[in-house]
Formats: sequence, structure tokens, C-alpha cells
Amino acid sequence: MRTYLLKFTVIVFFIFISTEIFSQTDSEKSKATEVWEPVPEIITPGNETNPPSDAIILLGNTGMEEWEHKDGSAPGWQYQNGIMTVEAKIGDIKTKRKFGDCQLHIEWRSPKTVEKDGQARGNSGIFLQGRYEVQVLDSYDNRTYSNGQAGSIYKQYIPLVNASKGPGEWQTYDIIFHAPRFDENKKLESPGYITVIHNGVLIQNHVEIKGSTVWIGQPFYESHDLKESIMLQDHGDPVSFRNIWIREL
Repeated sequence: MRTYLLKFTVIVFFIFISTEIFSQTDSEKSKATEVWEPVPEIITPGNETNPPSDAIILLGNTGMEEWEHKDGSAPGWQYQNGIMTVEAKIGDIKTKRKFGDCQLHIEWRSPKTVEKDGQARGNSGIFLQGRYEVQVLDSYDNRTYSNGQAGSIYKQYIPLVNASKGPGEWQTYDIIFHAPRFDENKKLESPGYITVIHNGVLIQNHVEIKGSTVWIGQPFYESHDLKESIMLQDHGDPVSFRNIWIREL
């Protein structure tokens, strides 16, 4: 008798619960899945001339104070009216500040006059954390190896499409970077990832970085800090940059 009463009680309980669930209105069901905290920070979006209000300006109309030569000395590149141009053979430059996960916006321009071809035409590079290169190159009607053209993750990933503008035209990269992580023993915990939008077109879709950029051989990881400087390459061509800003993620 007790067993029968226990089973009957359990059945009644489940019938009650099921009735409560199915009797809830759509509004009540919706409220049950609403999350009100945390509240996203309010920022002012950017436009063609202004970055988002929470961005750090790395290059604008205030000079090159955010940059230095890779050895820590003054950068040495040309600067005029918000535009920074590689001075050939001066050397690479890097940001004084260090960054990890980030959204990076950068505008660049290859020389208007075409004198060479292949890798010798408007060549530079954006090295995230000083190691992982997004290639800068005049790839408008300029054949070279596909994993070395504009927008490639150099020697690792070919861009999905060639979205290059012509020589002398300003081009934009919007880069989403997730930095690799290393454990206390300096072993890789998780690789880095890069997304690149070139002139408004997605060309690298959250690709997994294989390691530091190398010219010859296979890339590999070496342990480093979570935050490192961004480097711009002096490859011997007078490439110009402007309107560089970054948002830490």
C-alpha cells in the first residue's frame, strides 16, 4: 500500500510540474531566459575619419610619439600631416605600448609609380606581437606567390580573395587578433587566431596561426608574453601609413 501511495504521489508531482511549465505564457517563458547583467559599455562608433571612442590612437595628427625604432631609439621614418612613410634602410619600427587580443585598424598606401614587380613592389608588413605577419604589398595586377601577396598571413594562409586597390590608393586593414597563450612551463596552451578585412572584404576568416613568421622553413611557436609590441616592417619600399588605431579586447 505504501509503495502504491509513493508511486501515486510521484506521478501527481510530475503532472503538476508539467502543467506549470506548459501553462506558462510566451512572455513568462521569455523572461525566464532574459539576462540583464552585465550591461555593455556605451561607446561612440567610428566613421571614415574618426575611430571609436574607446580606441587608442597609434597614428593620427599628433606625430609619431607612439612609435620607436626596434632598438628603442627614435623611429626615423618620415612624418607629415598624419602620414608616416618608411624611410628605406632605417629599419623596422614598433609601438611603445604592448598589446594582446585586439582589434587593429590600419590604412596603408603603396607608391603610385610602379617600378618593380613581385615582392619588390610596395612591400611592408604588420607584425602582431612582433612575430605574426599580415603582408602589405601592392598586389594590384602584380603576380607573386599566393601566400605572400597582400592580405596573406605570410607563408601561412592565402587570402580568400584579392581585394587590392591600385598603386597609390589608400587601402584599409581591419584585423581581429587573438593572441596565443603559453603555460608556466612556456608550452603552447592555445594558438593565436587572425581575422582580416581588406577594404571592407573578409579575406582571412579566423585562421589559426601556425607560429612566428619565417621566410624559409616552417613556422613554429616560441613562448612570449601575452602582450607585445606591434611592428611595421622596413622592406626597402616607401610604403605609407595613416589613421592607425587599436581597441584592446
